[in-house]
Amino acid sequence: MNGAESLVHTLLASGIDTVFANPGTSEMHFVAALDRIPGMHCVLCLSEGVVTGAADAYWRIARKPAATLLHCGPGLANGLANLHNAMRANSGVVNIVGDQATHHRPLDAPLTADVEGWARPISAFVRRVTDAAHVGADAAAAIEAARCYPGQISTLILPADTAWNYGGVAAVAATPALPTPCSSHVIDTAARILRSGEPTMLILGNTVLSEAALLDAYRVVQSGNARMMAPRAPARIARGRGRVSVIRIPYPIDVALEAFAGIKHLILVGSPEPVSFFAYPGKPGRLYPEDCNVHVLARTDEDGPAALAALADALGAPKMTAPDPGPRPSPATGATTPERFARSLAALMPDNAIIIDEAISFGRGFFPETYAAPPHDWMQLTGGGIGDGIPMSVGASVAAPDRRVITLQGDGSAMYTVAGLWTQARARLNVTTIILSNRQYAILRGELAGVGANPGPTAFSMLDLSNPDLDWPKIANGMGVDAAKAETLEELNALLASSAGKSGPFLIEMVL
Repeated sequence: MNGAESLVHTLLASGIDTVFANPGTSEMHFVAALDRIPGMHCVLCLSEGVVTGAADAYWRIARKPAATLLHCGPGLANGLANLHNAMRANSGVVNIVGDQATHHRPLDAPLTADVEGWARPISAFVRRVTDAAHVGADAAAAIEAARCYPGQISTLILPADTAWNYGGVAAVAATPALPTPCSSHVIDTAARILRSGEPTMLILGNTVLSEAALLDAYRVVQSGNARMMAPRAPARIARGRGRVSVIRIPYPIDVALEAFAGIKHLILVGSPEPVSFFAYPGKPGRLYPEDCNVHVLARTDEDGPAALAALADALGAPKMTAPDPGPRPSPATGATTPERFARSLAALMPDNAIIIDEAISFGRGFFPETYAAPPHDWMQLTGGGIGDGIPMSVGASVAAPDRRVITLQGDGSAMYTVAGLWTQARARLNVTTIILSNRQYAILRGELAGVGANPGPTAFSMLDLSNPDLDWPKIANGMGVDAAKAETLEELNALLASSAGKSGPFLIEMVL
């Protein structure tokens, strides 16, 4: 077999059966091998930002890696922003980056680039294949690295001749190791702090936001003078009825500082310490008080869920059920506000939906109004590289085709990766995309004041998306997605309710 065939055999034998692809000339032998070797689900994307964002969400839902297929260094570069988001989400991704044949690379043809240099900042594993005989073993090593708890990005660089030459040998990636357990000492220390009665905050990272882990965290805070917060933008959090509700670290700096006022102890569970998103003149970068002590219950690579369960048991916390969030909201009417929009979403989302939130500033009020929604998963833009919402809807829907995905998407950031709508249509994905159309970069209007800038007409024009207006139904229709416009909450309610029963994608432009 040739090197490309050994790569496909290795992927399949190691449990990777989905590839999000934007191939070029260097990857043609891999593409051809897919016809000869059945079993790979291939999803074509028209831009690399869609490829990488889809692979990120696929991991978050399926809990196993997908492969990406990217064309040389510039193809990887086009996907870097969403790989940055995937890294911040602790997502496992196996990038396959085609490159110039080994004998052609010294000629410095136009696509020759420092692929390793671009890959290293977002990759835990980077390797360039040197020979067709090594493709399978190198691919297995990349898969093993991607599956390391809690998930990492691997980048395998595949020169064209290592794909077309014969002598390939398939391999199988080793079974992923279990996460490292936490020591009894740190559990005893955390229990002592919680028994002290001093104000304590648990910061819950991406690895401890499942239904079971949140319930154990709730047992912990109910047993001491403690509160808990989730990340500002969680990779995936179990929410809705029957799940423990938890607030996120606020984005606005003053609100965030107030949320941590008076806290004497921070206990980090699979989370970094809380810091502000940006620096602001005269404001601290760390959100917690200077006299607050920081403790680590579990590092990101340690078994945070088991540590929370052990801590709850050490405190003698009884087994509990999630508190009743009250009745499910009714669809809202009247002027469109974030809170009313969220009530309509909670009222009309189907059971077990996947919510993808890139609503940016408009979405900050959504969480409190959706606690009483049906059980669902909520995923967000983890790394701040905007343009992830539509691509994530692709990956989430491919991973869970029987669940409805609802994407809450700012209009400006939607344009970064709008090509993902075409993939939704081509693959008949069950996605409802709601474009929150305020025709401006609203978040940056707030940031102007936050950093103390002195804007004038030129500055405000740089944040304006109304010249010309984006016509989202026409954009969606041009890529094969049915769409409609809503100018009132009543119109939104009708469209959202009908979309839940549709097969395939649907887009709603919500005019704000």
